[in-house]
Amino acid sequence: MVAPRNPPRPPALARDVALYSAARLALVAVTVLLLLLAGVPLLVSVLLAVVVALPLSMVLLGSLRDRVNTGLGAVGARRRAERDRLRRQLRGE
Repeated sequence: MVAPRNPPRPPALARDVALYSAARLALVAVTVLLLLLAGVPLLVSVLLAVVVALPLSMVLLGSLRDRVNTGLGAVGARRRAERDRLRRQLRGE
């Protein structure tokens, strides 16, 4: 049995994804709260907040989104390299 070549990765990607998700949910919640305080009905506030939160999160959470994208790219590259290594082993190279 061959030992894995990649050292265990820190849970940075999971942390970044959790932070990004929580920040987006918080952005929606704050927007809903502001709309409710302005007298907009709840359902309309939620729908409008979801639509408004997307561009706001792109502007306000850019650095965190970049960290998540970088982490996902690294995981994808690691998986591709491992898959290629396993295919070479199966071919007998």
